[in-house]
Amino acid sequence: MKDLIRANKGFILFLCLFGVFRTAVADWNPIPSSSMRPNLLEGDVVFVNRLAYDLKVPLTNEIVAHTGEPRRGDVVTFDSPRDGTRLIKRLVALPGDVVELRNERLVINGRAAGWGPVEQVVEPFGDAGIPALRVREEIDGRARQVQFVPQIRTPMRNFGPVTVPAGQYLMLGDNRDNSADSRYIGFVPRDHLIGRAERVLVSADTLGNWMPRFERFGMSLGD
Repeated sequence: MKDLIRANKGFILFLCLFGVFRTAVADWNPIPSSSMRPNLLEGDVVFVNRLAYDLKVPLTNEIVAHTGEPRRGDVVTFDSPRDGTRLIKRLVALPGDVVELRNERLVINGRAAGWGPVEQVVEPFGDAGIPALRVREEIDGRARQVQFVPQIRTPMRNFGPVTVPAGQYLMLGDNRDNSADSRYIGFVPRDHLIGRAERVLVSADTLGNWMPRFERFGMSLGD
């Protein structure tokens, strides 16, 4: 064993440094579900900046120093406070914010999000397509498309009002009627934040023919 380690010490060192890099500096995250449609699609792989908010001890959630502050509208990867599963959602509310959904419309601190024109689309759902609605939602000058699927019967279309506790955040999926987010798993503590998703690295049509979606390569997730 000693001879094996000695013969491969360069490779072993590389693996250790690569592990530290992925757990403390930067990472990638595949998109496994439709909860962030239409902005993130199944088969996207996103680049995650782990230094966007905090410097952590590698392989732990122990914060060494804050490196930046989360903002409303950031796309964030985090560990679920319910079961530790890694999730990716939109951060919509900060500590101290009063948040509610009124028949799907997001209201923060008494101010309703701006809505643009409604677009009718057909989205994959199970083995077939299902009608969906998309609308441009704007908060704090940051806009994105959000999606609603009226035929889904179970979502929490009205929620709150609730006040976000100190040191915690409220997350929602952009596909509002098909997302297990803070309405169901609760607020997300800061030490559960992994990083900010900044762009799509690569993408493939995993629901179809697995062909690369070259038009999504390098696509920014920011403003």
